[in-house]
Amino acid sequence: MARMGAETAVHDVVVIGSGAGGGTVTNVLTEMGVSVVLMEAGPMIGMEDFKMLKAPYDVPHRGAGEHAEAYFNMPGGGLNFGANYGGYWMEDEPYTVAEGSEFGWFRSRVIGGRTNHYGRHQLRFADYDFKPMARDGLGVDWPVTYGDVAPYYDKVERFIGVTGKAEGIRSLPDGIFQKPAPLKVHETLVQKSCDKLGIKSINARHAVITRPTNGRPACHYCGQCNRGCATASNYASSYVQIFPAMKTGRLKVLPNAMARELITDASGKVSAVSYVDKETGTERQVRCRTVVLAASACESARLLLNSKNAGHSEGLANSSGMVGRNLLDSVGYGMGATIPGLVGMPPYNADGYASGHLLIPWWLWDSKGLNFPRGYHVEVYGGPGMPGVGSFQGSVDRAEGYGLPMKQAIRDGFGTAVYLAGRGEMIPNENSYCVIDPKGTVDKWGIPVLQFHWQWGDYELDQVRHMQATFREILEGMGATITEQPTPEGKDSDVPISTGGTVVHELGTARMGDDPHSSVLNGFCQSHDVKNLFVCDGAAFAGNPDKNPTHTIMALAWRAAEYLADEMGKRNV
Repeated sequence: MARMGAETAVHDVVVIGSGAGGGTVTNVLTEMGVSVVLMEAGPMIGMEDFKMLKAPYDVPHRGAGEHAEAYFNMPGGGLNFGANYGGYWMEDEPYTVAEGSEFGWFRSRVIGGRTNHYGRHQLRFADYDFKPMARDGLGVDWPVTYGDVAPYYDKVERFIGVTGKAEGIRSLPDGIFQKPAPLKVHETLVQKSCDKLGIKSINARHAVITRPTNGRPACHYCGQCNRGCATASNYASSYVQIFPAMKTGRLKVLPNAMARELITDASGKVSAVSYVDKETGTERQVRCRTVVLAASACESARLLLNSKNAGHSEGLANSSGMVGRNLLDSVGYGMGATIPGLVGMPPYNADGYASGHLLIPWWLWDSKGLNFPRGYHVEVYGGPGMPGVGSFQGSVDRAEGYGLPMKQAIRDGFGTAVYLAGRGEMIPNENSYCVIDPKGTVDKWGIPVLQFHWQWGDYELDQVRHMQATFREILEGMGATITEQPTPEGKDSDVPISTGGTVVHELGTARMGDDPHSSVLNGFCQSHDVKNLFVCDGAAFAGNPDKNPTHTIMALAWRAAEYLADEMGKRNV
């Protein structure tokens, strides 16, 4: 591989990764007058690259995947119609999974990362989520409190726009909301069933704007959010944070830049980032005063573990041995059903944004009678959504014949489905972690890859059993017929829990804490060992509450960016 020396310019800050954390840090710093170099392992894109409102014949293979993956239930199916630019398996960037483990690692290599296509649930953590050890003796307490983070939740909500209503629920704190979309027919039925069971359900909270905000028009309810929003009416770091930051003149973007290693100087500080230009295969270096990792929890851990030198034999910022440890993902379980009462129903208005408009927050947060700690929330999906490849497979499987009878079966079944998706808290355990592959596997550019080790605990299995019973009560209580339950994963369990990583909420691999011996970062996402190194993605999380992590990634990143700018002004980093 051709090598080139470091460029002569020394940049204020290099940010690696352009998703929720990297986009937030980049936007905040450039607005504060700081010059930033943003490195992204995927390509630059523009608004014209998003597929919103495009017809199926405008997309290769009508979205079935380059190798017709959608027809064979293989990873990659349907990605061509989204804004993903990646998947669970990328030929040039492999990873390995240890024997006896199952894990799926989703990457999205593109400016904006996963924020271009994520579900956009924007949920605050509760006050008790930051102090789990003090509450029930499990996990570790965060070095920050809800009071520390709340002002930054406010800043994020004002800036990007979040829908919802004030509900006064402790498990899901209220915020600064825009008007939510109305509930759809199937969601109204779910809510009525929940009411009968004493389960609170509320308007979902999404990173979508329903009134013009900061020059962005309100959502027009096309429902194609995962295709990338060509009007910027929902949040993605690409068009809400990075593109505006580029206009300041203080941002330089390096697309297709695969970070290889962080280089340190004689004082132990990071002085440069070594990366591979993926288009030419050339290895380059960019010099910096400060570096912010925001490449995603596992990719940031990989980069730290690969940055070995005489002073950091186990990897950079890893004197605690915690880099790569404490790997977490949300507990996932889902149950699908059809609603017979909606069969043959005339077409009706089901407009809205793509994710469900109803959310069931954790309603038993103060209960003492459960056999598992913490809890879960429930996301509600279904109704007459935008058809795609495989949308009618269920109707085809259940119907007989061809021609008009099958078409009628498809019409009758369209819009009658409902799906409940549980998202729960995982307790950290010593058997879930990632390391550099011990067999020496490397990617296309010769960079050592990760090996994943994964194990769910009894707490998570019991949590899914509770989800199963609850979902069945809700669905049967609304007269639905259950049609879909996942197949159990693993031979030693009868519980259909999700495979690790597949909820795509990886967290905890460089967790924050007050004690440098048991944590990697302080409460400002700053390395204990290397003062000019910050980690502003899910790796910094000290735990995994039952809320989707994006909102908290952004709030912590905003807080860290302000702290970093202040420390730079004082010449402390």
